[in-house]
Amino acid sequence: MTQTFLKTAPKSSRSDSDSVTETVQSILRAIEEGGEDVARAYASKFDAYNGPVILDDEAIAAAEAKVPEKLKDDLRFAHDNIQRFAEAQKGTLGDFEIEIQPGLTAGQRLIPVNSVGCYIPGGRYSHVASAMMTVTTAKVAGVRNIAACSPPGEDGVAPAIIYAAHLCGADKILAMGGVQGVASMAFGLFGLVPADFIVGPGNQFVAEAKRILFGRVGIDMIAGPTDSLILADAGADAEIVAADLVGQAEHGYNSPVWLVTDHQPLAEAVMARVPDLIASLPELNRMNAEAAWRDYAEVVVCADREEMAATSDRYAPEHLTVQADDLDWWKARLTNYGSLFLGEETTVAFGDKASGPNHVLPTSGSAKYTGGLSVHKYMKVVTWQTATRDGSKRVAEATARISRLEGMEGHARTADIRLAKYFPDEEFDLT
Repeated sequence: MTQTFLKTAPKSSRSDSDSVTETVQSILRAIEEGGEDVARAYASKFDAYNGPVILDDEAIAAAEAKVPEKLKDDLRFAHDNIQRFAEAQKGTLGDFEIEIQPGLTAGQRLIPVNSVGCYIPGGRYSHVASAMMTVTTAKVAGVRNIAACSPPGEDGVAPAIIYAAHLCGADKILAMGGVQGVASMAFGLFGLVPADFIVGPGNQFVAEAKRILFGRVGIDMIAGPTDSLILADAGADAEIVAADLVGQAEHGYNSPVWLVTDHQPLAEAVMARVPDLIASLPELNRMNAEAAWRDYAEVVVCADREEMAATSDRYAPEHLTVQADDLDWWKARLTNYGSLFLGEETTVAFGDKASGPNHVLPTSGSAKYTGGLSVHKYMKVVTWQTATRDGSKRVAEATARISRLEGMEGHARTADIRLAKYFPDEEFDLT
């Protein structure tokens, strides 16, 4: 490898080692033991909110009335795109049956989970897109009970979040966030059906709550800070590349962004432009982007496009953008990413907000072994089998002998008894 690092990151997404596990465990334990009153107490403590937890039809209607029509149009547009993509995803996997041997038939069924809890970040930002990404896909999958929760401010949950969650099909909307919101969905508080599956992004306390609860409930993934990588060649527009890096760095102080290129002048032009773009952001966005660029960003110059692709696959970014010639080559070559954005004409922000594919994606290198949230993650792929007596004969013989080889005599006898019943006039060597 002939890589040259024009910028290296002094920190990684795993640099923050202070554990929140003990805090989260204590909150979960207290809420499970104390129920709704304890959950309300934590909501009052952390969010200074003492209003209704479950939003009724009147509250939803009042919130929707506060959302401007133009924004409603945009949210409906995004919802339509997300729904159409999810429906197409659902169509790629289906039920089937196959006769494996004469008289032995097996099959597959897709069964949606019964209940889902969708966490929608709030606080400083109103993550309406997260409401659409999580609730819409659950609805398309056929989930019967969908709850959505979001942290309230002084005046409650942001009206746009309420509108988006209701538009996309949430059955219940909770004005509650943090660990207490996750716990309420998992434990079935406030009249909810206990969640079988909890999805959605959140801060480190939300992520830790999901991790601790995993096993009792399913989760979409264990998420770390969002990250993005851009592959760019000599033909890329340095201004656009720089803007795209800054646009993702504003997510948080520890959100890594990486540029990988085979053209050093482009890399230098991008690095020169980034500080001014960051400086022009609003204060909170600027603080996040400054820290992310300073502590977590890297710029790598490679010898050629194959080395660029190999470098990208090692990073396994959550978001991967290609601003380079021959997009078909890149699409065929790249293997490790959460979502791929091919060409200057699309960008990660499109995927984050409105284009259709889901934005809940694997972080911290986990794209090496998993993809993002999809309709399929809300569905259990289960199998079934049936057999005639003749069809079971050869399977029973093999099962008896394999079981005895493994020392599992009880297993073997379940095969023996069937052979003896179905074929009483035959002898079998089952040892």
